[in-house]
Amino acid sequence: MKYETFYDVSFFSEFDIYLFKEGTHTKLYNHFGAHSYIRNDQKGVYFAVWAPNAKGVFLIADFNNFNNQTHPLKMRQDGSGIWEVFVSDVSIETLYKYYIDSDNLQVNKEKADPFAFFAEVAPKSASKVWNLNDFSWNDAMWMKKRKKQNSHKAPISIYEIHLGSWRRKVEEDNCFLNYTEAANELAYYIKELGFTHVELLPITEYPFDGSWGYQVTGYFAPTARYGTPEQFKEFVNIMHNHNIGVILDWVPSHFVTDGHGLITFDGTCLYEHQDPRKGYHPEWGSAIFNYDRNEVRAFLVSSALFWLDKYHLDGIRVDAVASMLYLDYAREDGEWVPNEDGSNINKGAVEFLRHLNTSAYAEHKDIMMFAEESTNYPMVSGAVSDGGLGFGYKWNMGWMHDTLKYMKNDPVHRQHHHKNLTFSFVYMYNENYVLPLSHDEVVHMKGSLINKMPGEYHKKFANLRALYSLMYAHPGKKLLFMGGEFAQFSEWNFAQSLDWHLLENKNHSGVQKLIKTLNTLYQNEPGLYKNDVESNGFEWIDENDYTANVIAFIRKGNTKEKPLIIVCNFSDKAHVGYMLGMPKRGEYKEIFNSENECFGGNGTLNKSVLKTTAKSCHGRKNMISLNLPPLSVLYLQKTP
Repeated sequence: MKYETFYDVSFFSEFDIYLFKEGTHTKLYNHFGAHSYIRNDQKGVYFAVWAPNAKGVFLIADFNNFNNQTHPLKMRQDGSGIWEVFVSDVSIETLYKYYIDSDNLQVNKEKADPFAFFAEVAPKSASKVWNLNDFSWNDAMWMKKRKKQNSHKAPISIYEIHLGSWRRKVEEDNCFLNYTEAANELAYYIKELGFTHVELLPITEYPFDGSWGYQVTGYFAPTARYGTPEQFKEFVNIMHNHNIGVILDWVPSHFVTDGHGLITFDGTCLYEHQDPRKGYHPEWGSAIFNYDRNEVRAFLVSSALFWLDKYHLDGIRVDAVASMLYLDYAREDGEWVPNEDGSNINKGAVEFLRHLNTSAYAEHKDIMMFAEESTNYPMVSGAVSDGGLGFGYKWNMGWMHDTLKYMKNDPVHRQHHHKNLTFSFVYMYNENYVLPLSHDEVVHMKGSLINKMPGEYHKKFANLRALYSLMYAHPGKKLLFMGGEFAQFSEWNFAQSLDWHLLENKNHSGVQKLIKTLNTLYQNEPGLYKNDVESNGFEWIDENDYTANVIAFIRKGNTKEKPLIIVCNFSDKAHVGYMLGMPKRGEYKEIFNSENECFGGNGTLNKSVLKTTAKSCHGRKNMISLNLPPLSVLYLQKTP
């Protein structure tokens, strides 16, 4: 008889159970879920699910017509709350769910597998039996050298994309590129523009396209919208073979409340807090993980390590860390529960994040962990041993907000907002920072980056070029969301392709050339990256010339490497014969100017060699006189 049930197979040892209960298991994906197995020469699949408060658990699948009585699982007798069964003759691609019987009559009892490796294409929601071992990686060269590529001393320039809208098959009813098709086009594009890494908005399985992947149901499954797990592995493989690292946006802060997901999983609030003041996210209408529960922490840490392990990912960007850290995040008085001492820090979340980062770096020393954290919580990228959270990098949201606020002002008013331009330089080494111009800034009626810029048409482009040129000179790794590299005017729309036709216009193609040039300079000039996270990489020349809207500073590598002098004119007026104190006497040349004609600028360059004069300026013994075009950023370097 086919599809027989057996209860003498288990993927859990006593030690696994101990670690699971303790919350320190980091590889639960090797035990939970659906795994092909041969029992006494009989092929089949072993299933395991955590549902400690269920009255009964049944496997419902296409082979039993989703009957909720024919294939029961059996609960282990060790207090773990784990249910198991081996079913013979079950094959790969079998559709299945768990029917979880409980006393709660108000919940959906048909649940997708929390540990499923694959699923149906949304809006369908069944899990699929899948084997992740049928793939041959050929990225050994990248994996061997990626420690250097991901180092704090390396140039890291990230292209952030949403796979479903970067490019679509317009001629085929606007359908998605699959993972492999996207990789082949994207790798060439990223390589051409000089980005070192690509960051994907969440591709963990999710039910609603409009959530962009931030409302997750499948923490161990790449979304089926773009193909199979093997095709996603091939995506990573192709990127690595083009020397491009892959970073995944990952969401352990909250989860979707769709009935087939984690919500009230076994009839009780298993993954989330029961008290809505702790377990419900008012801003996003989603459920909040219960970080105080050991098994939940083990589930989440295992998810992160799964992607690093099985998919060779190079980094994890943890979304919405601030919402995890603060019990009163997005809540009014009376809507949250303080700690016994009255404080508002979510201690369970802090413990989870430290465990997450410690585990990730212990298993994969050459990866990167990023925090999207928007407050001044201390030591986000500090070592856990020193009391920090242990991230490798923190997104510098303050730089992004202050700089965009400054740039939105008409140049005539910028002198009154000079601190918005310079304040980020005060704290730029408090954390290991990434400078993000991300998707969050070009949605929800915020306008595209080019449309945030003031002035008439040509001034918008000059302002945007100056913004990008400042970003690449400012200490910190770089991140730019797709479409920004060619100044897309429209807000990002997840349901359609980018406006690639704009590249037929020289102003848009000029911005793209600017980004390519900046990426090249960033990688070729150690002064721009080597000390991104160390204070000896920066020195002011003048931060106080607010009346002229000018700042000037030095970026430095080691003592044997040439520093770069950065001069920014955010006025819409040219400054002719602008006097600037220089670190050493001699001759300097302009190696970059955002107003170069090839970028769509006005072509006003300092073409001749700039010789210092022995005259005191900005507290320095030597100075040069140079011309600063309106709305421009210049990079200078001493000649031999």
